[in-house]
Amino acid sequence: MKLTEYLKDKVLLLLLHMVCMAGLVIFLRLTGYSMDKCVIILVCYGVILAGWLFLQFFSRRSYFRKLEQLTDQLDRRYLLGELMPESFGLEDRKYRELIRKSNKSVIERIHQMEQNQKDYREYIESWVHEIKAPITAIALNCENNRDERSRYLLVENRKVENYVDMALYYARMDAVYKDYMIAESNLQEVAQQVLLQNKYYLIQSHVKAEVACPDTVYSDKKWIAFILNQLIQNSVKYGRSEGTHIQIVTKKTKRGVLLRVKDDGIGIPKEEIPRIFEKGFTGTNGRNRERSTGMGLYLCRKLCDKLNIEIRAESAEGKGTEIILMFPVSDYLTGYRET
Repeated sequence: MKLTEYLKDKVLLLLLHMVCMAGLVIFLRLTGYSMDKCVIILVCYGVILAGWLFLQFFSRRSYFRKLEQLTDQLDRRYLLGELMPESFGLEDRKYRELIRKSNKSVIERIHQMEQNQKDYREYIESWVHEIKAPITAIALNCENNRDERSRYLLVENRKVENYVDMALYYARMDAVYKDYMIAESNLQEVAQQVLLQNKYYLIQSHVKAEVACPDTVYSDKKWIAFILNQLIQNSVKYGRSEGTHIQIVTKKTKRGVLLRVKDDGIGIPKEEIPRIFEKGFTGTNGRNRERSTGMGLYLCRKLCDKLNIEIRAESAEGKGTEIILMFPVSDYLTGYRET
């Protein structure tokens, strides 16, 4: 709070005092006081008024600074009303009561929303587990009756399973920390597992895949597999009609392990690259090709943020796309293994 702001707020009060001072001078002159004595009285009046205004200004500024500091320290600022410092001012006490009532309503609403979100997440998880049974049954049935139609159904069934997984991972997005297990993960095994799951989709789309990932990282295999699955699905979806070549390779650096998923597909327009990780962004390719939800890369980015993995994209239209994941070195685990 600045002094000028405070004085502007007190303009009406200052005008009232000026009127009172003018009335006092008129009264004193009418009762026989000399002008010199009137000036002395006005000076004393002004000094007392100025002193009172400055004392109140510093008192109010100190009070609001405490409130600002308290607000900055709170991670849940809607709890400010519960922690506001005591004040002798009637207005402050009334404001505090009103803020507390308002905050109570906000907190109740937040708890209700959290409960609704929890119920929704539990329902989605339950639904996913239920829907997985018929998906698995369809896959087994198609595997036991291999023909061209069965292979087609396997590909479509795998797409359904992928969308079901996306729904599950999206529902669990805010509670990832409860569902992952950090362990030494062999990237070669994870990549091969994902490719095996999508083998019929790759064959149908005439896609060749090359894996060279001899490095291991400390992360959650399940979440890495989900991320790789989304990247491979995108590479196939936006590949060339005559066939696409996908390379999944790793490289050790000083910062950690670099994993690259590179394809020679249709690529991404330069102006759209900064937006591909945005929620719901489908881009030109998504609108021109298969129906796209714009959620795959968004989920990859969110999961990478949760797992402390850097993710970025490089692409040239007509030449292909490369998604780069950087798994950082864990100083704690490195020190632990050395001992």
